[in-house]
Order: sequence, then C-alpha cells, then structure tokens
Amino acid sequence: MNSKQAEKTVDEAPIITIENMHKWYGDFHVLKDINLTVKKGERIVICGPSGSGKSTLIRCINRLEEHQRGKIVVDGIELTNDLKNIEKIRTEVGMVFQHFNLFPHLTILENLTLGPIWVRKTPKKEAEEIAMYYLEKVRIAEQALKFPGQLSGGQQQRVAIARSLCMKPNAMLFDEPTSALDPEMVKEVLDVMISLARDAMTMIVVSHEMGFAKSVAHRVLFMDGGEVLEENTPEEFFNNPQHERTQLFLSQILD
Repeated sequence: MNSKQAEKTVDEAPIITIENMHKWYGDFHVLKDINLTVKKGERIVICGPSGSGKSTLIRCINRLEEHQRGKIVVDGIELTNDLKNIEKIRTEVGMVFQHFNLFPHLTILENLTLGPIWVRKTPKKEAEEIAMYYLEKVRIAEQALKFPGQLSGGQQQRVAIARSLCMKPNAMLFDEPTSALDPEMVKEVLDVMISLARDAMTMIVVSHEMGFAKSVAHRVLFMDGGEVLEENTPEEFFNNPQHERTQLFLSQILD
C-alpha cells in the first residue's frame, strides 16, 4: 500500500459507547462482555478468526443484530427496541457490507439518491449533486448512468461506499469490505477508505487487510470466541502482541 500513515486526528467526544454487551443465538453465547468506546474521528480495525463475533459486533451497532444484555449508545442515543431510535441511528451510521447490496434495476445515480430523497427528504436535484460529489470522491463519476451489473466488483464496492456517504453519516461501519473481491480490486477499495481516513471519518472496520490497519487505524482489536482478547495501537499490536492467541493469529496471516 503506497499511501502511508493517514492523518490520525481524533476528537475526544465518544460517538459510540458499548458497555458490558452480550449477545446469544439461542444457547450460543456469541458476544461476551464487550466494552468499547469510539471517539469522533477515530478509526478502529477489528480482526480475528472466522466465527469470532467480529461481524456480529458491528451489526449490533446499528441494530441489524439485537443484543440481549448491556448497553450500546450511538451519538447520544441508546439502542433499544424503540424503532424511531433505530431509524435515527441507521441514518447517522453508514454500513458497507461484503456484498454490495446495490439495487440491480436502478442506475448507479439512482442507487445513491434513493436514501437522501426518501429518508432525508432531500430534493432530487440536490440529491443528484450530492451523489455526483461522492462518486467523484470514490473516482467513479463516469459510471453514474450505468447499472450495477455493468461494473466490476471493486467499482460496485466503491459505489456502495459512496451510497453510504450520501447520507452524510457521523460514522461508517465496514464488514469485511474487500473479502468478496478479486485480489486486484482490493487496492482500489482500500484507497477510497484511506482517503476517508484523511477526512477524519469515524470508522470501524472488520478486516484482515493488515497493511490497511497499520496505515490507518488508531487502534486494532483482536477478537476470538466472542471476546475482545487484545486492543492496542497498530505499532504495539503488530510488533508486540501480548496474548498468545493474537501471536498465533498474526503468525498465520503475516508473512
């Protein structure tokens, strides 16, 4: 990755707070006593083996998954069963998935304007201007009138990122955004995420892209068995891992 350390500026105010959070699927205890505070402008990368609870954790932050115990507060609003609160949080927190979830029958421009027009009640012309601004930002403006099926996987993922940005979110959640891509398309998506980091976007990223974690993250979290086993700065995390499970994981994924 040729873009080195993105600026690491952080506001002290927390935007996401998770306290003593637990989640079960039936009898299976998938998340155990999770505690995490994310400050405005902070970028956190979560890594760990498959099935460790990483994706479930970030899906709890915008109530795609429901936690059973503990507390999640996003932008001053506690996540409960109150649908109004859930709706509000989802408009403030963007999410990018492994699979792009674009509407195949809509053009790229229409995919991007749908949320602002229907959720934020943005006039169509203004929504289109915002959409073109973010398509420029992810370097794909020339594809605006095409349909998702006409784009490569990397391009579709960049569209998915731009679509989230059109809602002007206060934070972005990324659930393994490069894992479904061919290797040559990974860099183009990571480059877009690095440019977001330069803009001081609050980001929680579930990823095994360790080069991205080193250059962009303020903190790296390692999860296994539904728990956060280790949390540190990238320098300490990679150069001096404390937990033997972290050491084993890093030895398997790093050259």
